[in-house]
Amino acid sequence: MELCLQNDLEPAYDGLEETYRGLMEVAFRLLEVKNNYEVDVSLVDEKTIQNINREYRHIDRVTDVISFAFEDDDSALSTILGDEVPRMLGEIFVCVPRALEQAKEIGNSPERELCFLFVHGLLHLLGYDHMTKEDEDVMFPLQERILLAYKEEHA
Repeated sequence: MELCLQNDLEPAYDGLEETYRGLMEVAFRLLEVKNNYEVDVSLVDEKTIQNINREYRHIDRVTDVISFAFEDDDSALSTILGDEVPRMLGEIFVCVPRALEQAKEIGNSPERELCFLFVHGLLHLLGYDHMTKEDEDVMFPLQERILLAYKEEHA
């Protein structure tokens, strides 16, 4: 399991790499993910995420997180690569200014909101969604379970 963080903002956010790696470890353990995956995370500003949202989702507005899954069917890749080489699971873009704004609006700490958005994006990469009420009933409690387990382990 590998996580690569690209911080296009202030150096103060560099510490999120360790936090996100820990969250990813907890999520993979709870979900029993056995594959050796790599996830790239980019911390971006509003202009960047709006451009990404417009180009790839055809929605011309700022959003908090966007994730792109790279593997939908990995059966052939696992045969070729084996377990030693991490396969790219996907990429997550977190809009830090939007996350900080949301944290204030809903009364979360900035760290909690940044962690929540990462976990949300990671679950999308793993195939979870919230397009229906049934999907929400699975994904949303799982997000909270991962965040709580991480908090308990790193208290």
